[in-house]
Amino acid sequence: MEKLLPDYKTIYSDIIIKKFPQKKYCLQLLQKKSLSVVDIMELNGKIFGIPDKETFIANQKHRSYNKTDIFEILNYQKENKLNNNQLAIKFKLSRNTVTKWKKYFAV
Repeated sequence: MEKLLPDYKTIYSDIIIKKFPQKKYCLQLLQKKSLSVVDIMELNGKIFGIPDKETFIANQKHRSYNKTDIFEILNYQKENKLNNNQLAIKFKLSRNTVTKWKKYFAV
């Protein structure tokens, strides 16, 4: 069974063109062949800025990561020599989530 994923390129292109035309420089990030979770988080931050606390908590509940995203985040940790706490702060994750990923994927 094929898993349906949102078309982030179309969604963010429409948002930039219709609501934030002054931020057309963000369209360059959408030129990539495939967008990772890190790219989407970066783009979201550039377009919408820092959310208020209530919005952040609501959005945090609906995040999901696939294996490639998790490996990319854990690889980022290795490349930048971050501990679990620093990585969790950078990607707005729980330290327990990072630890669980490392144990599960034996990285």
